[in-house]
Amino acid sequence: QVQLVESGGGLVQAGGSLRLSCAASGSILSINRMGWYRQAPGKQREWVASITTIGTTNYADSVKDRFTISRGSAKNPVYLRMNSLKPEDTGVYYCNVETRYNDYWGQGTQVTVSS
Repeated sequence: QVQLVESGGGLVQAGGSLRLSCAASGSILSINRMGWYRQAPGKQREWVASITTIGTTNYADSVKDRFTISRGSAKNPVYLRMNSLKPEDTGVYYCNVETRYNDYWGQGTQVTVSS
């Protein structure tokens, strides 16, 4: 059974950077798209960025030009580099892998940006 585990979150000052990783256990076949989502306290989960298997990327307007999503290996399929962090970027960040047959989610990693 596939499990995703995020890491790399933490506490950072505004203007700082973090790099989130997503580790996968088990084989993930027929991947269509990988992405990152986040959920701030009291708010709904929102999409942050996504990347297809051919490398096409898309970003939410709020993170464009500050965040970079990239593909990795089979064991670490997707990363998120976050620069110029703002307090409004605070939240739990989740990695997501969409395949032809399943939709996998991690448990999330906390990112806290202090002002």
